[in-house]
Amino acid sequence: MTAFFNTTVGLPYGWAWFLATIVGILTIALPLMLSVAMIIYADRKIWAAMALRRGPNVVGPFGLLQSFADGLKVFLQETIVPAAANRGLFLLAPIITFTVALIVWAVVPFQPSVVLADINVGLLYVLAASSLGVYGIILAGWSSNSKYPFFSAIRAAAQMVSYEVAIGFVLISVVMWAGSFNLTAIVEAQKGLYGFINGFGFNPLLFPMSVVFLISSLAETQRAPFDLTEAESELVAGYQTEYSSMAFALYWLGEYANVLLMCTLNATLFWGGYLPPLDWAPLYAVPGIIWLFIKILTFFFVFSWIKATVPRYRYDQLMRLGWKVFLPLSLFWVFLVSGVLMFMRVGV
Repeated sequence: MTAFFNTTVGLPYGWAWFLATIVGILTIALPLMLSVAMIIYADRKIWAAMALRRGPNVVGPFGLLQSFADGLKVFLQETIVPAAANRGLFLLAPIITFTVALIVWAVVPFQPSVVLADINVGLLYVLAASSLGVYGIILAGWSSNSKYPFFSAIRAAAQMVSYEVAIGFVLISVVMWAGSFNLTAIVEAQKGLYGFINGFGFNPLLFPMSVVFLISSLAETQRAPFDLTEAESELVAGYQTEYSSMAFALYWLGEYANVLLMCTLNATLFWGGYLPPLDWAPLYAVPGIIWLFIKILTFFFVFSWIKATVPRYRYDQLMRLGWKVFLPLSLFWVFLVSGVLMFMRVGV
C-alpha cells in the first residue's frame, strides 16, 4: 500500500506511509465495528434459542437491524454526569476501554502477510495493550463517586491481575514451542503437526493450556460465569451503573470487541489461526481469513453457550480458581514444556 501511494500516486514516502497506515486502520476498524453489531445480535439470538425464546425479530429482516436501532437510541440520549463525579475521568474512562479494545487488532494476522503491524514482539504487544483495559474500568468506578461502581472497580482490578498472570505463563509455553513472539510465526509453527493437522491444540502437551487460556479469556473479558464486575444481583450494573448514552455504548462496544479479540487469540495461538484444520493442499485454496473467521465464530458460540448455561461464580471461587489452580498449573506447565523441548532439541 505504501509503495502504491509512493510510486503510482507520487506522494513523498512519509505521506505515502501515513496514508497507507490510515487505510489499513480503517480496513480493520470499520469491519470490526460492523462485526461487533452483528455478534451482539448473534449473542442475543443464541441466548434466546437456549431459553426457547424468539430473540430480536422485529427491526429489519429477522431482526438483523436491532443492534443499529439500539445504537441510534443511545446516541440520541442525553449523557448524564453525576454531580459529585470527576467529570474528566468519568468521560475518559469509556474512551480508554473502547480504544484499547481496538488497538490490539493491529498485530493480528488475518492471512500470510496480511497484518497491519507484523512486529517481532506481537504477543508482548497484545499482553501490554489488553492489560490496559482495566484502567477504563477502575477509572469509571472511582470517578463515579458511587459505592457500587467503586466495588466493581476493585473487583475488576483483582480479577484482571489474577488471570493475567495465568495467561502470561500459558503464553510462555506457546512462545517456547513456537520459538517466536511474532503472531504470524506462531501460526506458521502450528502447520503440519503429526504431518497432517494444524494447531497446537492437537498437541497433548499444549492442549491443557488451551483450556486454561479459554477459561481465562472468559475471566479477562468479564463474561459469565466470571461477570462479577457487573453482577446485577449485587452491584446494580457495576462500573457502568452511572453511565448513559454513548458513554455506556462505548463500554458495550469495547466489551464485545474484547470478546472477539479473545476468540481470535484462542484461534490464533492454539488452533491454527488462518491455517485450515488439516494440512491438505486443497484446503489452502480457501482464503486464510475465511478459516480464521470460522474459528472465531466457533469460539464466540462457545462464549455465548457458557453465558447462557453456566451460573455465576462466587467471588471467592473466582479468586481460588485463578490463584490456587490456574497459576500453579500454568507455572508447572512452563517447566514441563521447557523440559520436553530441552530433551527434544538438545538431548540428555
